[in-house]
Amino acid sequence: MDGLKVSELAGRSGVPASTVRFYEQEGLLPARRSPAGYRLYDDVAVDRLAFIGTAKSLGLPLPEIRRLLEPWQHGQCSDVQRELLPLVEQRIAETRERVRELTAFADRLARAHAQLEAIERAGPCDPSCAFLGRAETVVGPALRSLPLADRPGDDVIACDLAPGDREDRAQHWRDVLAAATHRVAIPGGVQLTFDGERLRLAALAELAASEAQCCRFFDLTLHLGSPVRLDARAPEHALVLVHELFGEPTA
Repeated sequence: MDGLKVSELAGRSGVPASTVRFYEQEGLLPARRSPAGYRLYDDVAVDRLAFIGTAKSLGLPLPEIRRLLEPWQHGQCSDVQRELLPLVEQRIAETRERVRELTAFADRLARAHAQLEAIERAGPCDPSCAFLGRAETVVGPALRSLPLADRPGDDVIACDLAPGDREDRAQHWRDVLAAATHRVAIPGGVQLTFDGERLRLAALAELAASEAQCCRFFDLTLHLGSPVRLDARAPEHALVLVHELFGEPTA
């Protein structure tokens, strides 16, 4: 069908009408005008919006997407591939660098948190309170790697926490996991995705590291990026404990 109005194109593509208008203004989505002044789009616009959405999901800015649309519409698939590959490689490098930066930042926050908990003194603050800036001072476990413990090597399901401490630990998890937005099933467990604005990243990193040390049958991996994700796994016969602590997958 030729001559889709903005509302019709939005309904077909699932893209909001305001976004359709914005893409036209940015030169990404050509339209013609009806005698009455309405924007009209052809069927290709649906595929064009899908391509734009895919490119955006890869983190490409609008100028790069605009450049890709020319070979996408008039060239061969190999032309798009040739243009897109270096852009994706650049995004991979940028993402890995961001992961390194976030890992270092999470380490610093976790050290600061441990140092704050270790303070036992009364009286006003003095210049020594600047200890948080000492990068070389480490109190408590430093979270150096994304895998928070070695993978479980046996089937022993045991926890080093005293019974009285387990409920406190569970409550800490409930507080931190309140920022989880999605839970999906993965082999051996569940992956949680977090809302970056609500998540207390340092608390999550420290709590996961502590859990991995006292309950070694858990296999926990923290993925620092956008969004932050946590993989929680356990041996098959302990999967119920994963779901009990981290929640059951919703997808």
